[in-house]
Amino acid sequence: MKKRVLITGAAGFLGSHLCDRFIKEGFHVIGMDNLITGSLDNIEHLMPLEHFEFHHHDVSNFVHVSGNLDYILHFASPASPIDYLKIPIQTLKVGSLGTHNLLGLARVKQARMIIASTSEVYGDPLVHPQTEEYYGNVNPVGPRGVYDEAKRFQEAMTMAYHTYHGVETRIVRIFNTYGPRMRLNDGRVLPAFIGQALRGEDLTVFGDGSQTRSFCYVADQVDGIFRLLMSDYPQPVNIGNPDEITISQFAEEIIKLTGTDQKVVYKPLPKDDPMQRQPNITKSKEILGWEPKVSREEGLKITYEYFKSLPPEKLFKKEHKDFSNYRR
Repeated sequence: MKKRVLITGAAGFLGSHLCDRFIKEGFHVIGMDNLITGSLDNIEHLMPLEHFEFHHHDVSNFVHVSGNLDYILHFASPASPIDYLKIPIQTLKVGSLGTHNLLGLARVKQARMIIASTSEVYGDPLVHPQTEEYYGNVNPVGPRGVYDEAKRFQEAMTMAYHTYHGVETRIVRIFNTYGPRMRLNDGRVLPAFIGQALRGEDLTVFGDGSQTRSFCYVADQVDGIFRLLMSDYPQPVNIGNPDEITISQFAEEIIKLTGTDQKVVYKPLPKDDPMQRQPNITKSKEILGWEPKVSREEGLKITYEYFKSLPPEKLFKKEHKDFSNYRR
């Protein structure tokens, strides 16, 4: 009898790669997504499989899954700044109501549940690199607060179910992750730069380019998440690549990778955009035996090849989705 796993946000970038991993590990995978930011293209290859099923559902509403359930991975949420600024209430709801619904399901099914938290819980950090013990520097009423506070609440609710109801829970704090199936127009720096290079546009840097990011290839991220879920550690764990780079340096890397000769143009920095982002991964090394294996050079080559293979309608598509039907 195959173990059964529910993955929410299954049609998203990270969710779809998690579906792949659990299929490969021999699980029966139940994917769930309301497709507000996800795309069925990401899981089309899984649809014919006997041990994959898909449910088109918004987890902010009551969630029902028939039969036994061994694991729940809650990865449903807009993660792109462009998306969550356009649908702030849905972002808050999936982090609060969605988490509550799934924790209730985990309790009833006696399933182990892992939530996708984020490095954004640290806000614009005053501690560098960020350890799990750092409480963060977050503006709850700033534009990014809808995402940051949804995730912070999600962690608190998860820990409450763990301590009060004894639900087996895990919390992964995800740092910048990239790879095939990212949306070119999702507002994050890596697909934005590659998309601009492929379209022959100048690369846009916000601020003076001195802010830092660290990028983890998706296969490494998925492996870290899998190991954390299978561990017995209930406290938050950072999963990310500590190899830090400034945005200006990164723009130069992309120009070199793509062989283009665009200029870099500088624009004002958005409000509350974090200046530094680098995970301390001591815990993941010690507890999970995990650290990233894929270098940025290697991961970027794979990602660039994926983006290069996209049809023109995707490459030149500026607007991902009209969210007007969801704004209620």
